[in-house]
Amino acid sequence: MSSSRVLIYLLRRDLRVADNPILHETARITQQSQYPFTHFLPVYIFAAQQIEVSGFLSPDSERSPFPEARSPAGGFWRCGPHRAKFLAESVWDVKKGLEKVGSGLAIRVGMVGQVLKELLDAFKQANTEVAGVWMTEEEGVEEKREERDIKRAAEEAKTEFKLWVDEKYYVDDRDLPFHNPRQLPDIFTTYRKQVEPLRDAPRRTLGLPKRLLPLPDTIPPQPAPFSIPDTLDEIISCLLKPLEPNLGLSNPPKYPPKAQSAHPFHGGETTGHDRIEHLITNGNMTTYKDTRNGMLGLDFSTKLSAWLALGCVTARQVHEYLLDFEEGKTPLGKGVQGYGKGENKGTAAVRFELLWRDYFRLATRKFGPRLFRIEGFKNDTSYSWKYPQKDKEVRHTVQRFLEGTTGNGFIDASMRELFLTGYTSNRLRQNVASFLAKHLGVDWRIGAEWYECLLADYDLSNNWGNWQYNAGVGNDPREARVFNPVKQ
Repeated sequence: MSSSRVLIYLLRRDLRVADNPILHETARITQQSQYPFTHFLPVYIFAAQQIEVSGFLSPDSERSPFPEARSPAGGFWRCGPHRAKFLAESVWDVKKGLEKVGSGLAIRVGMVGQVLKELLDAFKQANTEVAGVWMTEEEGVEEKREERDIKRAAEEAKTEFKLWVDEKYYVDDRDLPFHNPRQLPDIFTTYRKQVEPLRDAPRRTLGLPKRLLPLPDTIPPQPAPFSIPDTLDEIISCLLKPLEPNLGLSNPPKYPPKAQSAHPFHGGETTGHDRIEHLITNGNMTTYKDTRNGMLGLDFSTKLSAWLALGCVTARQVHEYLLDFEEGKTPLGKGVQGYGKGENKGTAAVRFELLWRDYFRLATRKFGPRLFRIEGFKNDTSYSWKYPQKDKEVRHTVQRFLEGTTGNGFIDASMRELFLTGYTSNRLRQNVASFLAKHLGVDWRIGAEWYECLLADYDLSNNWGNWQYNAGVGNDPREARVFNPVKQ
């Protein structure tokens, strides 16, 4: 057995180097005179059940060993082109960030538990000891299954397994006013009052690690039948290759002449911080309260959600930027309205929206699989939902809804924007969800799955929680809430 002791870090939705507790601890360990690991191996796995990986098949392989990554109700690709590209860019950016501090990133495809087991077996055959497997905890049925699979594989290999608190949210789990998830109030306002004042709620961020342990001398390759390209462009190509351009639509939306996307962003920690700085220096954080319900343009809302969803930036990093601006601690934003004058209605509104993300994530923890059930958190069986699988006319209605040809201009514009750009505004999302569920009476999960496919900023808890909320089966104190898209 060699003297090497490898620590494996499995990344999922914590694609950042700064404010990363696992990297912070790993860097701290290296400053000690004796430390338990000699090498550090960060690994990102494109999970085969959540994103189609058949584009990574080697040229001499004909078919993937995994089922297609499609949604159960609508049969849509679970990760469409916009998010696939943003995700790949985010993975590549964290790879570059890790390389700058002496490490790197191994990229793999497959089922997460199986990939780890194969890594552990390969290291064992090479007489290299894996002394630990660390990963960040996530919410969600599949995510919990991954964690169980990883723990089982580590225990079978007699390797330490540690699950870390997910610190990308606004209020740290260890600072919540309750320990049992069942104690989460079913109304957001009640929860908000429990954690106020919001400006004092987050913990401080963790800095950028100065140096990490090196990669192992030899890293086992991706097992057949897949192969991992060496460039970002090739990885994006592999992710997009299996996805048909029309995504199953007979009459897909076409880009209008001279139209521009309201979400033309690239993924990654670097661009996430660039976006925050842009919002502060252009005064958009100060005016956010007044503009957030807009629908056109780049800066009416923060559009930080895609970076927050993948953990490229954390909510408490956003908060810290706001604090520095409000207190005039740094030159960033100097001369902008509100600089150095304390919290204003705009910055307060940003914090309010960040807390909503926390709340939906905690609701996922509380209700578990009920997030995906048509009865919702409320276990409401009073609705007579229409199912496209059972009725040809309903299938036609759903097709028109997806293609943006319902005849309602407000809804259609949103659906076309979503298909073409991977984005649509929060105000439109609420109207679209209400329209499908309340006006058309169609199984709301069809809409949630279509959003999962197309949104660049898809977030498990926020997407499914919001669809339940607007369908009337989630955490909404106003059960009869119906948006009127004609009056919008």
